[in-house]
Amino acid sequence: MKMKITLFLMLVSFISYGQKSPAEKVEGKIKSEVTITVDYSSPRVKGRTIFGELVPYGKVWRAGANKNTTVKFDKNVTINGQSLAAGKYSFFIIPNENGVWTVIFNKKNDGWGSYGYKESDDALRLDVTTSTIEESKEELTYAVVKDEIQFSWDRTSFVLKVK
Repeated sequence: MKMKITLFLMLVSFISYGQKSPAEKVEGKIKSEVTITVDYSSPRVKGRTIFGELVPYGKVWRAGANKNTTVKFDKNVTINGQSLAAGKYSFFIIPNENGVWTVIFNKKNDGWGSYGYKESDDALRLDVTTSTIEESKEELTYAVVKDEIQFSWDRTSFVLKVK
């Protein structure tokens, strides 16, 4: 029995180690009141053209790799001035070539990719203006800093103001 458990644990470790888009989790507090947790899989650029090719413009993207990216708030918040109830949401992005992207907090938080996405399940949609990063960011990264959720990948970033 010990041998089976050891082999199983070795297999799990090997699979996790070899992941191309490892699971990541960031958590932070806004003004010591609201806890925000972002769960996502972090793909890498690997010399590819990301936005407009790997992630097409004008289409709903799961904002990460593998299973849906989720964002959880333990209290009601406003994001860029728009109200959002406490809860766990799938987080989607619609990138656009003009640099104004749509970010989506969707009530269905257990999906895989954007295959089961339905606009009717959206809790909140916002347009955000992206910025260009001088030096390319190899891995997709989310951060909860001060009163913001920050997104950066390749040469693109944006910020969501949370209160």
